[in-house]
Amino acid sequence: MLSICGTPIGNLSDASPRLVETLSRADLVCCEDTRVTSKLLAHFGIHVPLMRCDENVIEARIPELLERLAAGERVAFVSDAGMPCISDPGQRLVDAALDAGISVEIVPGPSAVSSALARSGLAGGRFFFEGFLPRKEGAARARLEWLRDMGATFVLFESPKRVAKTLARIAEFMPLRRVALVRELTKLHEEVLRGNAAELAKALSERGELRGECVICVEEGDGSELAVPLQVPLDEAICAGLAEGEAKNALAKRLSHAYGRARSDVYARVLELAQ
Repeated sequence: MLSICGTPIGNLSDASPRLVETLSRADLVCCEDTRVTSKLLAHFGIHVPLMRCDENVIEARIPELLERLAAGERVAFVSDAGMPCISDPGQRLVDAALDAGISVEIVPGPSAVSSALARSGLAGGRFFFEGFLPRKEGAARARLEWLRDMGATFVLFESPKRVAKTLARIAEFMPLRRVALVRELTKLHEEVLRGNAAELAKALSERGELRGECVICVEEGDGSELAVPLQVPLDEAICAGLAEGEAKNALAKRLSHAYGRARSDVYARVLELAQ
């Protein structure tokens, strides 16, 4: 039996009794990082051999694991946190085990994807999990353009070191969308920041170093981004609004959304041009 086990994403109290029982009965626990999983096992007083099965070695480990499973051993597979096989190399092992006719069971556990979406307060009736964006600029921008037009709320994982840059990219393509940055889910310093992507990027740049796991949720759009004439320079749009007698506060609010800029910055520019 191959057991795919969901583990806590931060709070060890979220471990289910079934998870503890499954890990205790296993002959072998496969994991991404033995140091991380050994802490989980130690917390529950479990003493089971560990095998590293991260993305660099899992392909080479599969034949041995299939032999052990076929011989009747119980193998549990865990990721560092959350449900394995979701943006995780465990999918390859499950695929190989099913092809070999080996029984596979799921031991459900916490998921950062659904937890962040619920915590965000954004519409989640129809959503898409993207995982990590490509590292290369061109590929990341192409992917964001596709996500913008897909017609659903989408969820991204991101490193705390790159989250501000990713939010700035999102602001270019989806300046009108509501965005939530959910950080440190289920932990003591759990936090959610909401606003448009430009506002969040600016807030993070002012805070300096950020720590903890980050999940970005971007709400489904209504197509209005495509109708915004972003080719018009911001100053020109401000002057047009002032000429039409639009209130300065309202003008700053509207254009901050349209151009993905912080409202305070746009309002300051409105005052400058109004003089």
